[in-house]
Order: sequence, then C-alpha cells, then structure tokens
Amino acid sequence: MPPTTNSIYPTHLPGDPQADPAAIVTHGAARFTLLTARLVRLEYAPAGGFEDRASRSFVHRRLAVPAFTSQRVGTRLEIVGEHLRIDYDERHGFTAAGLSITLANGCTWRYGDADDANLGGTLRTLDKADGPVALEPGLLSRAGWSLVDDSASPLLDGGWIAPRRPGAPALDLYFFAYGQDYAACLRDFRTLSGQVPLLPRWALGNWWSRYWAYRQDELLALMRDFAAHRIPLAVCVIDMDWHITHTGNASRGWTGYTWNRELFPDPRQLLAELHALGLKIALNLHPADGVWPHEAAYADFARALGQDPASGAPIAFALSDRVFAQAYFTLLHHPHEAAGVDFWWIDWQQGRRTPRCAIDPLWWLNHLHFHDLARDGWRRPFTFSRWGGLGGQRYPIGFSGDTVISWRSLAFQPYFTATAANVAAGWWSHDIGGHMEGIDDAELYLRWVQFGVFSPILRLHSTQNPYLERRPWGRDSETLRHARAALQLRHALIPYLYSMAWRDHAAGCALVTPLYHAYPDAAPAYACPAQYLFGSELLVAPHCAPRAADTQLSRQVVWLPPGDWYDFFTGEYYPGDAWHSLYGELAEIPVFARAGAIVPLADAGSAFSADVDTDTDGDRKPDAAPPRLVVHIFPGADNRFELYEDDGESNAYLAGASALTPIQQRSSASALHLLIGPTFGDCSVVPPARAWTLVLHARAAPTQIVAEIDGQACPFETQYDADSGALHLILPPFAPQARCSVVLSPPPEVRRSEDLRARLARLIAAFRCASEAKRALAVRLDEIVADFTILGAYRTALSDGQLRAMLETLTGAGLHQTQASGENLRIVWNRHADARLTLRWSIENRTTWDPYRRYRQEAGPAPRFAEYRPLTHPGAWQLSLHYGTLLAVSEREPPDPAAA
Repeated sequence: MPPTTNSIYPTHLPGDPQADPAAIVTHGAARFTLLTARLVRLEYAPAGGFEDRASRSFVHRRLAVPAFTSQRVGTRLEIVGEHLRIDYDERHGFTAAGLSITLANGCTWRYGDADDANLGGTLRTLDKADGPVALEPGLLSRAGWSLVDDSASPLLDGGWIAPRRPGAPALDLYFFAYGQDYAACLRDFRTLSGQVPLLPRWALGNWWSRYWAYRQDELLALMRDFAAHRIPLAVCVIDMDWHITHTGNASRGWTGYTWNRELFPDPRQLLAELHALGLKIALNLHPADGVWPHEAAYADFARALGQDPASGAPIAFALSDRVFAQAYFTLLHHPHEAAGVDFWWIDWQQGRRTPRCAIDPLWWLNHLHFHDLARDGWRRPFTFSRWGGLGGQRYPIGFSGDTVISWRSLAFQPYFTATAANVAAGWWSHDIGGHMEGIDDAELYLRWVQFGVFSPILRLHSTQNPYLERRPWGRDSETLRHARAALQLRHALIPYLYSMAWRDHAAGCALVTPLYHAYPDAAPAYACPAQYLFGSELLVAPHCAPRAADTQLSRQVVWLPPGDWYDFFTGEYYPGDAWHSLYGELAEIPVFARAGAIVPLADAGSAFSADVDTDTDGDRKPDAAPPRLVVHIFPGADNRFELYEDDGESNAYLAGASALTPIQQRSSASALHLLIGPTFGDCSVVPPARAWTLVLHARAAPTQIVAEIDGQACPFETQYDADSGALHLILPPFAPQARCSVVLSPPPEVRRSEDLRARLARLIAAFRCASEAKRALAVRLDEIVADFTILGAYRTALSDGQLRAMLETLTGAGLHQTQASGENLRIVWNRHADARLTLRWSIENRTTWDPYRRYRQEAGPAPRFAEYRPLTHPGAWQLSLHYGTLLAVSEREPPDPAAA
C-alpha cells in the first residue's frame, strides 16, 4: 500500500544514499566505495545486486569524491588513496588472503582481523546490570582502524523499513582508517549517518519518574512537594499504571492506551495541572502486546485495519505494516497528545523480533516516533527509548534500562555514558538512584544524584518497591540539603548545557566524552575510565565509592590533562598532566574547569555554591532564557564561549530564530579584558535586558576596574573573597545588542600554587581518630608538608587508610585500582619523581613449571605513570607501592584456590 499524503511516517530522509559513481570501483563480486579519504565501503555480493538504499546506520553516501587511483592486473585490484591502499584478489574474495588495507602508518588490516584495541561503543540496554557489562564495538580504536558490519541492518525504501534482498549472503562493511584522529572519524560518521538533533531546552532539567500506581491527587501533591522543598523539576514521567493494567481479558496489561480511571478520574485536568506547575509530561509505553478489546480505541482501530470489532480478537503489534502504523499513531497516540501529553517513554523490552515482523522493531519504533512527534513542523522532536543500534544518535534520548542498585552500577555509568560518544550517542538518561534490587542507602542515592547533575539527562527513578526512596526529602536532613543543592545546580547549569546541546548538533561534539577524544596521544587518557569531559569547559570525576569508615571521606583518582586546572566550586588550583587523589565529603563533587574556562549559569539571586539552598524562580525555568546570568571565569588562557539561545522547544531555530552571545576573556601584561556581546542572530529569543554577574576565580584582589556598555562607563558592584580568590563583578542589565567591556588593570595575579597545608587540614578534620592526634598533626603541618617521613611518628594513631590519604596528598603519588570499565586496571603515578617511593611488581606465571621462569619481579623507583592490566596468562600477581618505610599499598590477585 503506497503512503498517503497525510501519512505520519516520512517518505524522505535528508541526504542521498547513492554514492557518486566516480567514488565506486567494482571488481567481480566486490564493490569498493571511497566515501572519504579514510572511509571505505566494502561490499561482497557473489549472487549479484549491490545495495544503494539507505540503511539504519548510513543514510547519506553522496559525498565529495576523494582523490584515488585504481589498477587491475588479472584478478587483482589495487586502489591507492591519500591515506590507505586496498589490495583485493577476486580469486579469494573477502578472506584474509583476498582482501587487505594498508594504512598510511604502515599498519595492514586483513579481512578477519580482530579489533582487540577497539575503545567500545554502547549497548542496547543495561537491564539487570549490576556493574560493568561488555559494550558493543565503537568507531574508535587504538589500532588505528575499525570495521562496521552493516550487512544485517534494515534498510529504508521510499521512507519505509525494508529487509535486505533474499538470496546468497552478502557483506556490507565500512572500514574506518582514521588512526587517532577521532574527531574526524566521528565527524565523517555523522555526515553519513545523520546529525544529532537539538533537544528541547526543558529536557535538560530534572525529571521525576517512578514505577508506582499513583492516584491523581497523590501525584499532583508530590509534584507540589518538590516546589515546597525548593527543588526544581522540568518533567513528570508517569509509568505504566497510567493505563488499565487489570484488563479483564487474556491481556497481561503490560501494553495499554486507555487511562485507568480508578487512579486518574480526570486525565485532562491532571495534565492541565501538571502543565500549570511548569512541567512537561511523558507517558510510559510498552507496545509489544498490540491492541486488545478493553481499549477505548479498539473498535476504531479494528475498523482501520479492516477487522470486525465485534470479534473481540486482539490485534497483534505490527509496526512494519503501514496501515497498522497509521492507526497506531492517529488513534492511540495523537488523542493523548492533543489532551496534553508532551512525549512518550518507549519502554521496549520484548526482544529483537515480533510474530508479525522479522526485523528488530526497536529502531523502527524510535524512527517513527521521532518523525511523528515532528509531524506539525513546529514541535522539536526526540524520542525517549532504548538504543536501537548504530545510527541511533538521530533519535535521542537514550534510556539505559533497569539497573541493579549498587555502587558497582553507579561506578560503571560514567564510563558507559562517555564511551557511547564513540558512536555519537551522547544523550543518555539513567535511572538515577538505580532501578531495582540491591541495597538502597542515602549515601549511594546522593552520589548518584551528583553524577546525574553532570550527566546528559537527570531522571530520578526506581521500580515498584515501597522501600526504594527517590524523593530528596524522604531520607535525613543532610541528604535533603545536599540533594537539593545538586538538583538546583542542575537547573542553574542549563544555559551551559543548552549551549553544549547546540554544539553537539552543529559541530558534532557530544556533551560527555572520554578524555582520549581530546587527548588521543596521551597514554593516561586511556587509563581513566571513571572521568570524562563535560562540554568544552569542564572535566568531571564523580565520587562513585562510599566513604571509608576511618577517613569519613570518599576517594576518587583523576588525571588532569596538560595545562592548569581549577576546582569548579572553590577555585583551588591543580596542575595538569598529573594524577591526583581526591578525598571528598558528601557535599563535594570533583568537577574541574580548564585554564580559561567560561561557564555561564542561571542566577537565582544567591552566591554560587554547590551547597547553598536557593529559591526556584523564573531564572530556573528550564524552557526560558534566564534574565540573569552568573558567568564563572577561570584564569590561565584566553577563551571565547558562545552562549546559544532560542525559544527552547520549536523548530524555528532552523529558520534562523536563534541567538549567540559571545563571552570572552583576553589577557595581556597590562590588563585583563572581559567582553560580553553583542548578541548576533535573532535577539527576540533572549530577554530585552539581562543582568550579568561575572565571577573571576583564583585571582588576587584587583587594583583598578573599568566597565563600559557601548563605550560608556557604567556602574558596577564588586565583592571579593580573599580566602577563595573569587571576585564577583555585578553589572547592570543591558540589551543584547549592546557590547559590555570590563578591563582590570593590571591583570589580577593568578593563584597558581597548590595549598597542600589546607588540603591536609581538611583531611585531618574529617578523620575518625583520636582528637589529641589531630591536634598534634595540626601543630606540625608545616613540618609534615616539608618532610612526609615525619608522619612515621603518628603510626600508632593513624590507620593505614588515613596515612595513605595524607601520603597521596603530600607526595603526589599513589596506586589505584579501577573496575569502572569492567577491566581490572591498576594505575601507579609519582608526579614529582620522588626517589623515596618504590614499586614492586611480583608475578607468578602458572603456564610453566620452570622455577626460574614461573616467578619473577620488577622493582625500582615508582614511575611518573604506569598502567598494569590483567595478565594474559594464568597466574597471580601483587603490585606494591612503598612510601619509603612508612607504608606499603598493595593490590593483589589472589592465588588460584585450587593451587592454594
């Protein structure tokens, strides 16, 4: 059946799936398409019939033809391009003997080679995961090449899903030969596969969700409780009990489209009141069981499919059928959207096949829901669903699934989120707090919320268990205080987050990325899976382990890349190209600003702090450009940040209804120049006059300040905190078309030294140890900073954990084990190359009985950096870092129990 003119599904996708014929070389049963100088499509179709239709993963292949030559000699074909050489012999076909590609660096790939150095991609779901799970391969590899097998992915034919051609198996491969130029690899992939759309601004605020059979009045009261506790919310997700679950027929009630009037007697009033509270609304959707006769829309649905409603026969889910799909949207979804539902949570958990469709329905659900939401041309579309496979970046937001509540699950999620950027999947939403099972406790909940603040989407959620608490006020007062501060901070971050969402859409840079994206040549960038870059300005290493009983602090280890870095909250200085051990209290989140960082936040009329309660007002509305901004500016480099704004939810930005406001800092020997504006673009999408507060971190008190708006002197206020080195410059409101200049002359001195004494004092204050020991340590802090061996006098008073914390802080050296990525990775660092620190690596190789070869050791001064990965052979090992004679910190793989 051909599509009708008012069909909800798209008949065309942007781009041209057919490559330029000049980029194609055919040789027998093989076809080679040079898509870019470093990306080649490799097809092998012995039964004939190469494929030119768009696939799920690749929709646009007509690109500029790269320079190359081809030469045939008998059965052999050689294609030589700028970055690679393809050698093919049709006698052997696609085999190791028949196909190889040599890269510019001399590395040769042969068909069938395993990509053991692949850096990983993402995964369909984390359902039931309790800690690390294996990820699908990604597009980036330390081998310098990666291979995508697109042979089984579904196709798009005339805007509709289609299977591959029947007959003999064919191969459809994409070979990426980008070396460590990861940015170019991902940029070219997005060109072929599709860009990430711009999310609505409100989606970056806080979401509430819970699998719970709420009553209408109960849910409304809960939403008002958030406001009463001064905790901002943007989205209310209503899980599956919104619809009838006790159906009175053979349906299990998992799928539903009819409001449960026992729980929600007046759905329209519910939706109206939620909207009046400033919330967007999503309903949960499990479509796999089709449409049953208890549904209000059943009769119309049956007639639309040519069935007799009187039969009462259930209608199987068949989204690949065009008639079913048309009725599915127009009869089951559009009426709810007309009543006030803003979007759908597509909670597909029913596998990769259905009785009526041999093609995985998840991707097709995501595809159709995305385009259906955009049917009026005004609304900005997105989905909220599990990952449907490569190409899924076109349909954000990803729902990661039902994880077990555990510290292991939390520790895995930063790595999982960042690694997904290796396939351009940047917008993930996790169940913050964890979904099910496990042990739910206040500290774990709080740390998960803090990670959520610095994750793509923050959504509180849990399963249907009365003992799982996700309300910030549902525990103790300390948890409430810190969770509220974190959730308020999330809404304050929206101007920065939305600018990063625009950057992702326009420039192809995901919000959360592994460090090797920016530092591909730095070995430590591959050894820090528990941290990530958060946009262009920040680095985050959230606490994902409980506080130790003796230190009363959480421990995290972070590698800061070359350059100067500053604690985002305190302005404290940290040198780059170095590892640091961080010990944090409950309120602390390890977030670092790079040298020169500019971070705009919404202002709620309070001093900036991660631990200050602030009222929620118009500045914190997630769908509005705030009338007051606080811009945090860190020293060390010149920089330009472009603040992106539009109406926040429509497609008008595609026609130019958007604005960019430049914020700059430039420093010279004589002055520090801070510049704001003028805004360029459509100034109607920003406030007619906006107040600005500039917060300069890590600087000495200024001598002279001159502020001007369009060349005319303007009044301003200043507040300076000598302890933190933070200068607040409060400027009067001015129009977006104006240009504001602030000159500080001479430039205030930058604080660029580590305050080890202050860090040690904080450790001692937190320690659970004898008060006399604390007093004695405090008295001798200056001596201890000069000579760490003095700590030997306190061996009777300090635990090993407490001594380790002080020694790591003093020496800049340590040993750390992380399993965040699923690999037991051990890191050793000694950033001052202190010769008093030694390392011993003892190894038992159980593959040999030779007494001279079975046991060995490596010992010597601790290196500036070294990583130790799991043994590739059966055995045991122990890695020990010795702080002189004071303390030895060891990691050990226990001996095989059978050999014990």
